[in-house]
Amino acid sequence: MTLHGFILRNALRNKRRMLLTVLSVALSLFLLVTLQTALRELTQPATSEEAALRIVVRHKVSLGNVLPEKYQSRIERLPGVAYCMKLTWFGGIYQDERNFFPQFAVDAEKLFPVFAEAEIDPRQLDAFIKEKTACVVGRKTMQRFGWKVGDKIILRGTVWPVDVELTIRGVYDGGIDETNLFFHHEYFDELMGRKGLVGTYWLKVTDPSVIPGLVERIDTAFRNTNAETKTETERAFQLGFISMFGNIKLLIRSISTVIVFTLILVTASTMSMTIRERAREIAILKAVGFDGRQLLGVIMAESFGLAMAGGLLGCVGAWLVYSHIDVYSLSRGFFIKFDVTPHILVTGLLVAALLGVVSCLLPARTSIRASVVDGLKELD
Repeated sequence: MTLHGFILRNALRNKRRMLLTVLSVALSLFLLVTLQTALRELTQPATSEEAALRIVVRHKVSLGNVLPEKYQSRIERLPGVAYCMKLTWFGGIYQDERNFFPQFAVDAEKLFPVFAEAEIDPRQLDAFIKEKTACVVGRKTMQRFGWKVGDKIILRGTVWPVDVELTIRGVYDGGIDETNLFFHHEYFDELMGRKGLVGTYWLKVTDPSVIPGLVERIDTAFRNTNAETKTETERAFQLGFISMFGNIKLLIRSISTVIVFTLILVTASTMSMTIRERAREIAILKAVGFDGRQLLGVIMAESFGLAMAGGLLGCVGAWLVYSHIDVYSLSRGFFIKFDVTPHILVTGLLVAALLGVVSCLLPARTSIRASVVDGLKELD
């Protein structure tokens, strides 16, 4: 029998234990990959070259405060500003509170010049711009609710004391987020009684190099007013919004650490039982000439193989599952996408490899250091 065959025979000796060990590792690493993917989606918002040209102007105190409409004309006159668009969160309810998706009132004619990476049929765009009660919707939200162009929908106001009745005139694809709904800010203003309230201003600049100076000029222009501003890049704005969830990074990392620690304990316990049952065999191998390093290699190869089998099953399984299910629909719009990246897969497999090595070191060392006589007596 070859050495490789001997290791394989040992691993398959107790098939039930082997199967339970592999499945426990696989399930734990599936959960670990899921948590790391969720953490990535929550803390690393997608970006693009177009996003590098956008900055956001909001109220300095919080996103819950609004800005005056008159700020727009002053911002538009600043050097380096190509477009300045009003964008206000509506946050209405479509039929049921569980049907969450983002909705915004915007300057219709400026929407696609600002978010230039999004694509829409020119005829649909023209119809949207010309009709005050029209809206455009991202492809994913259209598919989620089974909508089609021409459908009429009603969004019941929660943040704002008005309901909007809209007609879908266009569907956009591409861009960072295909879940949004956009409608005319003019329509929103009319429903609100022309109060001139704006949630945020989204700017597209002519060149990224003008952003630092432009940020400073905007905030300086509105300093010591009743509505001071905070101007930041799109990415900084997204990360600030995510931070409102609390220290979710610490929470997920803490859970991941517990998973890894528990895995080590479970696998180490399994290997301890396995090695203790083979104390006599190990003693015989030592008696016929196997030294400590050879025995450690045999034991570690078995432990490493079991851990990697579970790791491959859990990590690759997670990648296959999340590649073929609609996480956006299952999470009711909370996760726009859920991509298991190669980096996360490699991290999961490295954890499995580390698990296979660490879990067998202590029990293997104890068994190898025992004398041949004590080992032969162990199961007599």
